[in-house]
Amino acid sequence: VLCFRVLALLISLHAAYAVADPRINYLLHCSGCHLPNGESAPPEVPSLRDQLGAIASSSAGRDYLARVPGAAQTPLSDSELAEVLNWVLREFNAQSLPESFVPLTASEVAQSRQNVLVDPEGYREQLWPASDDVYGDRFIQPYRE
Repeated sequence: VLCFRVLALLISLHAAYAVADPRINYLLHCSGCHLPNGESAPPEVPSLRDQLGAIASSSAGRDYLARVPGAAQTPLSDSELAEVLNWVLREFNAQSLPESFVPLTASEVAQSRQNVLVDPEGYREQLWPASDDVYGDRFIQPYRE
């Protein structure tokens, strides 16, 4: 009987860890479109690698990240989604993420999730400049805490 209790405890601890780990949540909820390594099939699904630093530095970009349909509609809590987004930014965008980056918060994610993103591609085109210069004039207002 004691062995079963210990086994049950270990299983529950493992499950609790898996739910709380942003990497596991990314794999479960995001990698279907963005693949485990953050790559994807452009243009419909953008790559998450080395492109999001400037996006995460603007208020509109941060709002977009939390409103992407695949992210906003997951069963993750606002806190868990914020952790996943911050993990993606740090894991796949270390080169493009500015030193002044402020991690997304659960309250910020909650507020963004309230507004359904009807046209993600159109909204994304407004954020990303047509050129390779992701620090273009569309990022006039950097995010400030």
